[in-house]
Amino acid sequence: MKFKITVLPGDGVGPEVIDEAVKVMDAAGARFGHEFALRFGRIGGNAIDDFGAALPDETAAMCKDADAILFGAVGGPQWDHPRATVRPEDGILALRKDLDLYANLRPIKVFPSLINTSPIKPHLLEGVDIMVVRELTSGLYFGRPKKLWTTTRGRRGVDTLRYTEKEIERILRVGFELARGRRKRLTSMDKANVLATSRLWREIAEEMSAEYPDVELENIYADNLAMQIIRNPAHYDVIVGENTFGDIISDEAAVLAGSLGMLPSASLSGLPGAGGGGAALYEPIHGSAPDIAGQGIANPIGTILSMAMMLRHSLGLEEEAAAVERSVEGVLAEGYRTPDVAADGGDVVKTTKMGDVIAGLV
Repeated sequence: MKFKITVLPGDGVGPEVIDEAVKVMDAAGARFGHEFALRFGRIGGNAIDDFGAALPDETAAMCKDADAILFGAVGGPQWDHPRATVRPEDGILALRKDLDLYANLRPIKVFPSLINTSPIKPHLLEGVDIMVVRELTSGLYFGRPKKLWTTTRGRRGVDTLRYTEKEIERILRVGFELARGRRKRLTSMDKANVLATSRLWREIAEEMSAEYPDVELENIYADNLAMQIIRNPAHYDVIVGENTFGDIISDEAAVLAGSLGMLPSASLSGLPGAGGGGAALYEPIHGSAPDIAGQGIANPIGTILSMAMMLRHSLGLEEEAAAVERSVEGVLAEGYRTPDVAADGGDVVKTTKMGDVIAGLV
């Protein structure tokens, strides 16, 4: 079969890790008889430099015409002035909004071979397999008004946190459906003690719980969850939350897996495996890491696993996705490591070597 994939390397280590994911994808295609027609687009800081826009029209058009989108990372200090009118992150935010990619899935799984890499005590990490579901197209990141200004009494800034019933209901439904197919526990995080949007969120979660009697609903304040997910991570199955809370908690949970570089994500416009009328976007949860860009030491596994999620959720290639995931697990079991996950030793290799050995096992 032939699939159209738009590839957006972006900035920093983005191109480095994308190259390895494409390498593994090609290996999977060769083994299983698929052809991936790749089109590369510009996004982020490099696009600002050359086109004056973080998401050029040509890139946006390629994304809308794709079966799936594979994305690296954007950003860097050269575009990070607080008064900048256009920022690299504007590109990915616009893409999420334009394609209505409201459901961000962030799996956090502890590989047995990396259990000593995490600073968390090993006995707490046994069996940890969490899916964080983050609402991605509303909340603080998109609410209006959003601005900085100066008054006679000094500088001021405002961000607006808003959610509609429809936005809350659809992301909670993704959480409930995922939990129903896993261990049947849904943890909904909010700040209902202080935020009106969170009180609405909790109210809707409780109402929807009646539709899912087989799923245990647990409501928890986001700040308490930040502590509990470290104290007892194996307790959690599916965690759902609004945009900002989901961003923070999933990044914190990365410490369980040993490194941000290990973790993939999928941004979907519908329930996993049920389509949604448009292309979905797949990316590692780490950023552009400008401090290590160009050194060949970035961990490509989060991007490779994101590509595996693409095979599964957008292209319907379950066997191929599982083959990539087994290859990653096998390579780690053999002791291959990038520097970020080498606390327990092993054969420390460059980014390209890690891609080579994973591709070789697919």
